[in-house]
Amino acid sequence: MHTPNRLARPLAGALLALSAAALFGPAAAAPDSAVSPQYQAAIANPARTDDDRKGDAKRKPAEFLAFAKVRPGMKVLDVAAGGGATSALLAAAVGNGEVWAQTSKPSPKVDARVSAMPNLHPVVASFDNPVPAGTPPLDLVTINMSYHDIVNTPTDRKAMNKALYNALKPGGYLVLVDNAAKDGSGLSATQTLHRIDEAAVVSELSAAGFTVDGKSDYLRAPSDPRELPFFKMDGKPDDKFALRFVKK
Repeated sequence: MHTPNRLARPLAGALLALSAAALFGPAAAAPDSAVSPQYQAAIANPARTDDDRKGDAKRKPAEFLAFAKVRPGMKVLDVAAGGGATSALLAAAVGNGEVWAQTSKPSPKVDARVSAMPNLHPVVASFDNPVPAGTPPLDLVTINMSYHDIVNTPTDRKAMNKALYNALKPGGYLVLVDNAAKDGSGLSATQTLHRIDEAAVVSELSAAGFTVDGKSDYLRAPSDPRELPFFKMDGKPDDKFALRFVKK
């Protein structure tokens, strides 16, 4: 009498699996975690510095690479590259692809990385147009922890964001990570707290033509009241947001 129930369970499971396949397609069977060995190899790349590795606990590079959907062969522009930590991580992850590390003035730290990473190209360019001349259509643009700093410069962000939009392939991504300000604060905390309102970023990038494709909580810290600069948190976790935009 219990036989129908025993048969029903596997049958129901099979039906659920078929339903999921119909809804999500083959890609659902290969989540980002399936390529984590590639990302782990990039993180372990000997060309990355000790300082890069010290920052990994806070920046969570595997989660960043997965959220940015980084794949071998990609053409990537890292805007406001600073010392090149993100640029080097991307260069290690794209393999035979290429990464352009843009800074507004020469960066000796980025320049020092080139001998060990021939697919990494330093670029000195204005934020008004950070895309180097002659680059092929890009697969990915990243702005990691720096959009709030760009706000504090004379940069024409409308021009910058449109230049980034135009530089991407259709279907290409712009991934932006930054320090979260209080909701509704707009740009008011960019200089005092080095934070920015997520909604303000979405508004500015959307005006350039981008569409929000995804958000991630991998750097979220709900306990952060977002009232102090991230560097004055006394070791407490600070709240950051991660946004992925797409050019349709």
